[in-house]
Amino acid sequence: MAFWNRRTSIDALDSIDEKHRLKRTLRWPHLVGLGVGAIVGTGIYTLIGVGAGRAGPAVIIAFLIAGIVCACAALAYAELATMMPAAGSAYTYTYAVGGELIAWVVGWSLILEYSVVCSAVAVGWSGYATGFLQSIGVDLPYWLLAGPHAGGVFNLPAAVILFAVAALLMVGTRESATVNGVLVVLKISALLVFIVLAAKAFDGQHFTPFMPYGFQAHVEGTEVRGVMAAAAIIFFAFYGFDAVSTAAEETIDPKRDLVRGIIGSMIVCTLLYMVVAAAALGASYYTDFAPSPEPLAYILRSLGHPLAANLIAAAAVIALPTVILAFMYGQSRIFFVMARDGLLPQRLGTVSARSGTPVAMILVTAIVTALIGGLFSLAEIAELANAGTLCAFVAVSLCVLALRVREPDRPRVFSMPWPWVVAPLAIVGCVYLFISLPAATRNRFFIWNAIGVVVYLLYGRARSRLARVYPGR
Repeated sequence: MAFWNRRTSIDALDSIDEKHRLKRTLRWPHLVGLGVGAIVGTGIYTLIGVGAGRAGPAVIIAFLIAGIVCACAALAYAELATMMPAAGSAYTYTYAVGGELIAWVVGWSLILEYSVVCSAVAVGWSGYATGFLQSIGVDLPYWLLAGPHAGGVFNLPAAVILFAVAALLMVGTRESATVNGVLVVLKISALLVFIVLAAKAFDGQHFTPFMPYGFQAHVEGTEVRGVMAAAAIIFFAFYGFDAVSTAAEETIDPKRDLVRGIIGSMIVCTLLYMVVAAAALGASYYTDFAPSPEPLAYILRSLGHPLAANLIAAAAVIALPTVILAFMYGQSRIFFVMARDGLLPQRLGTVSARSGTPVAMILVTAIVTALIGGLFSLAEIAELANAGTLCAFVAVSLCVLALRVREPDRPRVFSMPWPWVVAPLAIVGCVYLFISLPAATRNRFFIWNAIGVVVYLLYGRARSRLARVYPGR
């Protein structure tokens, strides 16, 4: 068997020794909380301003497009997650369906996605934290609040929150999920307060002109504009549901709870996003709040609600780390499974006997994400994360179709409705969003994966678990 055709079997995914197995401690409320915690965050608290700057009031359409594409992909994830309830998400699914080389490319793209998402959310959190501290009279030197792109040296608050979340994850998965659930309630409560206050100042004139930059992504001067340009970055706001699938191996009843976690979190968050976006655009003209690093708090201050604005900022400061927690959790699990499969150093694929968590991987993830978050801008980071995610979504949708042909009689606890319509829709939507990203972002993505292929050929190809099963291949 050639190395590019090596693949594990679906039935073999559960045959893992206890030393390398994660503990089952989570139920569906934890998974919904994990999903909502991952989805509701920087996308609505911060990137709504970036999206509005690209599409104007038509950013609502951008939210809808990104939500539809993610909903189609979520159905694909739900089918495969219940069929293969093991850690690793899209990487594991493609290993069993497409083979080792494709799985490596997807896993390498997921490393990009999860690492960069953690960094992007940390930068968004830093903006709210800085605004909140300034509102109570605490000013930090600017060189410690921004990376070189903005005239600073290093975004220290972003790095600090990343290491704080990593420390929480090292304590234990169930403990982290419990804290996450409490903070998710706080975060959604703050958004509901914003909706109520902003709705009182609703002005339909703020929606005119509705689509000032047109539909397709294009460059105006130095800026990328259009509804699809906004959707390509707002997509970042929706895809936290795939972090739920990384928890499959730690879920007590994965065949039931994974569907509830993935689909439930998507429904809650899509409805919330649409309402928040409409309230924000109705309360303030998009050109006013688009440049702000804390757009929701900015809108409330401009409406004469300084206390509520500070509460929104405080809620973001307290609750945005739930997004970091969810994605750092997912990232450490992707790293962990790739190491367990021998594609990364296997000593990193062990779990702590005390907490049942991959401590070494969590620490590595914290260091990598802190460097990215400390040095790069939010928009650059979010766009690069989207590229990796779009690759994973396409792979998962293709896996669903491949299994429908290869193993049509395999039991499916959850079966995607209209698979030959929904899965292709997810694929086409993801490809369209990908080409709507800036050319520089697409180039960075291809460079990243070119490096990944070299790493695989030099290291993983000969050291993987399947290389030992098929020696000399």
